[in-house]
Amino acid sequence: MKVIVGMSGGVDSAVAALRLLEQGHDVQALHMTNWDGDDDAYCTNAEDVQSAAACCRELGIPLHRVNFATQYRESVFTYLLEEYRRGRTPNPDVLCNREIKFGVFLRYARRLGGEAIATGHYARVRHTGSSPQLLKGVDPHKDQSYFLHAVSAAALRITYFPLGELHKQEVREQARQAGLANHDRRDSTGICFIGERPFREFLARYLPAQPGPMCTPAGEQVGEHQGLMFYTLGQRRGLGLGGRADGKDAPWYVVNKHVEENRLIVTQGDDDQLLSDRLWAEAPHWIGDTPPVFPATLQARVRYRQAPQACQVLASADQHGALEVRFDDAQRAVTPGQFVVFYDGERCLGGATIHRERRIIAGASANRTRDARAPVTDSTSADHYTS
Repeated sequence: MKVIVGMSGGVDSAVAALRLLEQGHDVQALHMTNWDGDDDAYCTNAEDVQSAAACCRELGIPLHRVNFATQYRESVFTYLLEEYRRGRTPNPDVLCNREIKFGVFLRYARRLGGEAIATGHYARVRHTGSSPQLLKGVDPHKDQSYFLHAVSAAALRITYFPLGELHKQEVREQARQAGLANHDRRDSTGICFIGERPFREFLARYLPAQPGPMCTPAGEQVGEHQGLMFYTLGQRRGLGLGGRADGKDAPWYVVNKHVEENRLIVTQGDDDQLLSDRLWAEAPHWIGDTPPVFPATLQARVRYRQAPQACQVLASADQHGALEVRFDDAQRAVTPGQFVVFYDGERCLGGATIHRERRIIAGASANRTRDARAPVTDSTSADHYTS
């Protein structure tokens, strides 16, 4: 079978191609350029291309190159900026997978004659019945099913994840034994295809920063923030707040954002105010042919690398949320704009965008202009990973 591998220049995609060759497939590589901003100091594309080309020479496979920067800006980056404008915290990697890696990339691979595609993601696909099943990768520290939950069943049906059964150390060892020069190249991090860069400086180029008061939940101003979009729910560093005159030296935490009033809400020492027992989510995507029968007893993640949490999922009566999720144990820093992803054991069923949450301490999330169950514009940092 002719398989087109997304070749990033990293060790994961290189070993994915290696394993497919060992299985007897006709393998070709395709390297995507998806960011062409004028801030190349933080862009590793030239280095990535050189690494991808070196791997392909060592493996003896052709390398194709394509530029999807326009599509990335239109379908992913525009979404990221709009979510920040709304006071929410986006996870562009989920959309990047759906729209770019398993969207325009897949269509381009077809033009190259590919019968299937492959990536270096740590996940698995099980082909049973009429619809493929997305499974966790066996390495719990690298499992990327969270980021893949929005990929269509049609795309998964013709996708290989050659690393799904491996641990990261095994991947590096296979690369070393095969003589691949990038066997010890460090993993890429940062926003998908944009890379690692000073986030505050980068975001301020596209959205105007609006400084404002930094207040306690009781309304006492304790400082000034530099712009709500620069802060994350649960953040305790970079707030510029030291000990209090009353002698308290406990850490400060960001617990909320009041976007309409441009106020950042912080509290000292009490991160229990970040705990939520329920959330409501919108725009669900299910990988299978049909959604679960509600109410459903499942597990869910509200962020990457979190251990799946036991929960009940119900069809929501809320006009904004299609789903209501009730957790057995309270969750920390549940964040609108991020994704809740559902599991039944090792199988990833799909996910939805978090719309709002209910704090155990209601006053921590209540906006003055809304009741305590109104949409909360909190923010949390996402664990980004670029394959």
